[in-house]
Formats: sequence, structure tokens, C-alpha cells
Amino acid sequence: KNLEKVYQKILLADRFILDLLYPPHCPVCDKVALPKDGICPQCRKKLNFISEPFCMKCGKPISDARKEFCSDCGKKTHNFTQGRALWVYGKEVKESLYRFKYQNKREYAGIYAREIAGRHGAWIQSKKIQVIVPVPLHKNRHRKRGFNQAAVLAEELGRILNLPVDKKALVRIRDTKPQKTLSNAERKQNLKHAFCAKQNKVSGDIVLLVDDIYTTGSTLDAAAKALLESGVSQVFTCCVGIGGDVVS
Repeated sequence: KNLEKVYQKILLADRFILDLLYPPHCPVCDKVALPKDGICPQCRKKLNFISEPFCMKCGKPISDARKEFCSDCGKKTHNFTQGRALWVYGKEVKESLYRFKYQNKREYAGIYAREIAGRHGAWIQSKKIQVIVPVPLHKNRHRKRGFNQAAVLAEELGRILNLPVDKKALVRIRDTKPQKTLSNAERKQNLKHAFCAKQNKVSGDIVLLVDDIYTTGSTLDAAAKALLESGVSQVFTCCVGIGGDVVS
């Protein structure tokens, strides 16, 4: 345990030196930000942090504090137990995640993770999470993009919360169409049998499934289903951005 503490201190010292040599950029405006802040004070004001009232299932913000679930979760059953998200998926968050995913801004992951840990660290701890699992990319998309944004985020979150990260527990076996181009029904069908969890890889564990965006929950549901079928007892979820409640 003492060696572990020393190692953690070395990692923090190395990160501090790297931040001084290569200052992090604010994930909102992409300008150099102070290492201790990560997000510019003026940019922070533009972000819509998730706060109560929010859906007690997926974590989506809701306008009526008397309701327990958002309109979506009130109509269907999810495979995950409960979820949380950091920000409402508005203009700033959309642009930030686009740069993160498609312009190789991997440094944003550390800032996202710090914010998630600050907002939801106690919730994660209360759920007795044993391992963090990122939503995987199909090998074709991984090859094209060069990295899996969910895996980078999971690693940073695991480092901060001192939780193991298993990037091999879940595999994407179908190269599905981009979810943003599909309707709700098409999203669910698109992800059918898209994931496969390695049998007994994380059997019996309580898993935190991490992704960058939550819209309808179809991706996280499909991934959670595969994990549960492999023997996992419970799946909780956590994302950077989440859509607002749509009342029909």
C-alpha cells in the first residue's frame, strides 16, 4: 500500500510537470487554460451542469421536480441500473466532444474526468463500483480514428478514482451505422447484437460503463445487456454529455 501511494504521488508529479511544459487547453474554447482550472472561468459559465431535478434512471435533466423519471425512461426499461451525466448536450459541449473525438484532443479527457469525479465521485463510490468499462469502438472505426474516446475518458476517470479499467471486457463485433442518423427505433435495431462481453471476464462485478454522449440510451443499453449476459451483476453508466428531456 505504501508503494502504491508513492507511485500515485510520482504520477501526480509527472502530470504537474507535463501540464507546465504542455499547458492543457480549455475543452470549451480550446485556448490554453491554467492546469488547476482546466476550464476557463468565462467558459464554465456557458456550460449547463446537470443538477436536480434529474431523471433517477438515466440522469437526464427534467423540468418537473415531482417526477421521478424523464419521459423516455418512463416508457421503457433499461438494461443498466442507473446513470449520471456531467453536462447537458448543448452547443458548447457538442463542439467540445467533436474536437475530442475527431480532432484528436485527447487532453480533454483529463478535464472531463476531473469534472465527473467532482460531481459524481461520491455517487460512484456509493454504488460500490469495482471496475470501469468503456463503450468500445468497432476495429474499423478505431483504426480510422486512431483511438477510442470512451477508453481515454475511462482511463482518466479510473486514475482519479483509483478504480481499475478493463478495456477488453467488451468488444464491438458489428460495425454499426452512426446513431445520430437514425430514429429511436432504428437506433435500437442498429445496435442489436453489436456488442459481445468476454465470458466471465468481469463476472460478478459491479460495472461503471463509460461513454461520451447519452441520447436515447440505446448504445449503453446494448452494451449493458452484453455485460449482464456475461455474468456481471449490475451496470451503472456515466457520460460527459446528455440530451434534455423531450416531452411528447
